[in-house]
Amino acid sequence: MSTEHLISLSIPTLTPEDTGTHALDLMDEHKITELPVVSNDAYLALIKESDLMDWNTPGNALSTAPFLNYKPAIPASAHPFEVVRIMSQLELNVLPVVGDEQKYLGCVTKDTLLKHTAEYTGINNPGGIIVLEVAPRNYTLYEIARICENEDVSIVNVQVYTTEDGMLEVTLKLNRTGLSAVVSSFERHSYVVQAVYGEEQNREDITNKYNLLMNYINM
Repeated sequence: MSTEHLISLSIPTLTPEDTGTHALDLMDEHKITELPVVSNDAYLALIKESDLMDWNTPGNALSTAPFLNYKPAIPASAHPFEVVRIMSQLELNVLPVVGDEQKYLGCVTKDTLLKHTAEYTGINNPGGIIVLEVAPRNYTLYEIARICENEDVSIVNVQVYTTEDGMLEVTLKLNRTGLSAVVSSFERHSYVVQAVYGEEQNREDITNKYNLLMNYINM
């Protein structure tokens, strides 16, 4: 899937002739903090609410503003992961999408991106999650997948994060919630299981609550 499929046409655009006050009103109406400036279908700049708030003459046309040189954008053919990277780095809620010759095609919003991420990564699918702690030299996705497959469990998604101490935190989204067998298998292969979210966790919670109830009854 390319970024083109994430374009939202619900975000209004500004023109160079619009005033800063009008831009602020639109941002307030649509509950967003950035709006693109477009002229003759060409993308010119991205206006941020914070810049408008600091502008001494918001009643003037945007063409006179000193911050029209801010032009973050992404090609329609780019992968959505690149959208995530740019929006995260620049802390944007809206990212313009452009075609050939900077033609404005629309925007990707944070809400649209979040929905896509949930669907694309399999988060919306039923199943549990296991988090492993692995030394970089010991990380082998093939072996992790083999352990899961041996327990008739499929990996829906894998996320790898490097912690401050240099270890890898490997998060596995699996297609089953009953994870006790695969957890035991990981432990037999000397993997450190940091956390489990699924049937096993629910069973542990129920057991803890039952023990608390028994302790209360026996008081």
